[in-house]
Amino acid sequence: MHVILSAVLLALAIVDLVLGTSFLVDPAGGASDFGLAIVSRHGESTLRGDMTAFFYVGALSLAWGAWRRRGDALLPALGLFAIAFTGRFINVVAQGPYAGWMVPMSVEAFHCLLIIVAIRAWGLARPDA
Repeated sequence: MHVILSAVLLALAIVDLVLGTSFLVDPAGGASDFGLAIVSRHGESTLRGDMTAFFYVGALSLAWGAWRRRGDALLPALGLFAIAFTGRFINVVAQGPYAGWMVPMSVEAFHCLLIIVAIRAWGLARPDA
């Protein structure tokens, strides 16, 4: 189970790394995949910086946690994807559903669920007494 869990987390890390890289090298293309439009250089800079950071930090956290089999290394990714899921959930409740709303929420929920399973399987680091 630990090997499969590590492999799936590493696969998610690769997907997130690819998404982050798409925002880094082609923010307009990455934005269109997420239903966003760039209207200024400021917006392009924000997408390039913030979205790349989101996906790179998530990918690095997933990869490190899977490689070392340490639940505490997965906490940054859990925080990112749980907050993203929560924001999307609030939007669906406040504004109503839109075409395709279930796909990103399902991806974020899958990330969170898998990370929680890994944390339960591998535990969190305990400080030395």
